[in-house]
Amino acid sequence: MNQALRVHPLDNVAVALTPIRAGETVAVEGTAVTARQDIPQGHKVALAPIAAGAEVVKYGCPIGRAKTDIRPGEWVHTHNLGTGLETGAAVEAHIMKPEQCPLPAESFLGYRRRDGGVGIRNELWIVPTVGCVNGVAQALARRLGPELEGKVDGVYAWTHPYGCSQMGDDQEHTRQILCGLIRHPNAGGVLVLGLGCENSSIQVLQALLKDWDEERVAFLECQSVEDELAEGERLLRGLADRAAEDRREDICAEELVIGLKCGGSDGLSGITANPLVGRVTDRLTAMGGSALLAEVPEMFGAESVLFRRCADEAAARALPALVEDFKDYFVRHGQVVYENPSPGNKAGGITTLEEKSLGCVQKGGTAPVADVLRYGERVRRRGLSVLQTPGNDLVSTTGLAAAGAHLILFTTGRGTPFGAPVPTLKIATNSELAGRKGEWIDYNAGGLARGDGWEEHTKALFRLILDTASGNPTRSERAGYREIAIWKDGVTL
Repeated sequence: MNQALRVHPLDNVAVALTPIRAGETVAVEGTAVTARQDIPQGHKVALAPIAAGAEVVKYGCPIGRAKTDIRPGEWVHTHNLGTGLETGAAVEAHIMKPEQCPLPAESFLGYRRRDGGVGIRNELWIVPTVGCVNGVAQALARRLGPELEGKVDGVYAWTHPYGCSQMGDDQEHTRQILCGLIRHPNAGGVLVLGLGCENSSIQVLQALLKDWDEERVAFLECQSVEDELAEGERLLRGLADRAAEDRREDICAEELVIGLKCGGSDGLSGITANPLVGRVTDRLTAMGGSALLAEVPEMFGAESVLFRRCADEAAARALPALVEDFKDYFVRHGQVVYENPSPGNKAGGITTLEEKSLGCVQKGGTAPVADVLRYGERVRRRGLSVLQTPGNDLVSTTGLAAAGAHLILFTTGRGTPFGAPVPTLKIATNSELAGRKGEWIDYNAGGLARGDGWEEHTKALFRLILDTASGNPTRSERAGYREIAIWKDGVTL
């Protein structure tokens, strides 16, 4: 096993695949470099002299500028490398000529809904319109979960603190996310639970939904009934009886939508798990399926990679506008655009936002960007779409679920136990994490750093996705870790 890897021929740093001790000599593509300090796994070592102010290059792209002169063999991190990002105009976008070769589509066992949608779970969802009824929603889920076991795949309450005392975009975002969850085909039945005096009332959501399957979606306004728990139980039992009639059937992978997310990233994220997910994304989209790439702030510094891949003029206009709008969001709040990576990212070897972003966008593979979605919008086109969300794990994955993702591929180098409202497959960037936190991790991509074959891992992860879509539970599902979070920006009344 190599101790360090140069990701791209133009790079002037390499990534330590194992911890390197000070004084230890490592070979990188035939060049011997002696470490001048201890270099932790996932961190960078200089391969050549880098003058103060010069660009440090990884993935073949600048990831920042040297703060001081850096000698070969030196540890390259926050003490001697700073961001090169500045708030400025976005790079021009270009239309990409289609290069994907179609692949024969594989299949999974899913649920065909009456409205034409496809689900990979047959659950009952309780969607509160307002935080005031969270307790009722949770009580209903606790009461009926054990009773309905066997009829449905579970009863879940998606609690949140919003739905009232909101204004402007915040209020609209809450409504859009709730409507996205109500429409989600992973739910065989949905109880929309309202209070009666909130801004985002049942009537408001019904107007946004326009139409719905009355056998699949029921509404309950707590102020309008004598016993909301008894009435809620009655409605949920009826929804469960109807959902229990649905059966899994063979469904082509072209109807599958996956969400792409990374969290707790480390220095190996961009060379193991993220590019592996990118290969899986390419495989699914070549079969006619769909993938959603989120986390716009973690595209800063890697815009040019995505902007070269727009499928048409509409995407070429919308994608730069999306990135610029998100930068303006930071500026409006008086925040520094490049105030990232997190402390955990830095401990894992990521130094600048450019470095984090260049690793992050690899989850999107090489497919053209077919569409650009604003927060709360649902997937419209097959292929790869970019979805507007912040980087926050819970907010981002909730946005992905509301946009129509059936499941989420979540890469991580540090580990996290959480689960989104849809099945969330955790993919470890390193074998140490996979071994230490096996109850969190669904797939170990760490072998890629040891020289495992890419095609072998691509096929294995894709098989796991299809098995999960066919009903195999994820680690977070087994643990019961499922939750949502809605993006908030403005005033609370």
